[in-house]
Amino acid sequence: MTIPEQERIEQNVRRTTGMNTLKEIRSIVDEDLREEADRAKLLRAFLRYGWVVLLLPALLLARYFGVI
Repeated sequence: MTIPEQERIEQNVRRTTGMNTLKEIRSIVDEDLREEADRAKLLRAFLRYGWVVLLLPALLLARYFGVI
């Protein structure tokens, strides 16, 4: 192999390594975004239906104390 050919091969290896690293980083970021979206979805569900969950113990306590 000649020197320019060797340099070209080394450049291709560095480029390929960089591309693979970027793909790995992208998969990590995608996973993090997916987890964040799932957390936001769960929080919205708690905010939407959480009052019902809190209302049930309040009703049970009111019944227990004879208010209802």
